[in-house]
Amino acid sequence: MLDHLRITVRKIPRGKVATYGQVATASGYPGAARQVVWALRSSSGMGLPWHRVVGAGGHIRLPGPLGMEQRFRLEMEGVRFIGQRVDMAAHECKFAKTPRRKKSRK
Repeated sequence: MLDHLRITVRKIPRGKVATYGQVATASGYPGAARQVVWALRSSSGMGLPWHRVVGAGGHIRLPGPLGMEQRFRLEMEGVRFIGQRVDMAAHECKFAKTPRRKKSRK
């Protein structure tokens, strides 16, 4: 599961963002937004564009300096903000439709 989530995060192009829920759904795991957070945390140093994943509605959910770093990185890629939120209408990544994955029985 984590590998699928990481692959999906790598597909988000420069200047675009996706929510945790969108990444989970595009990976075939709808409802697994928390696992996306976990995958990003456990992938520190793997070169993932973690800053391109935001909370629902375009909110940056990271607190303090990490949240400021995320906003800075996004702004450097040309992502615009409306107040505290990413302008999702302009910068939302649209993933291709992905079939839902079946849960394995082990």
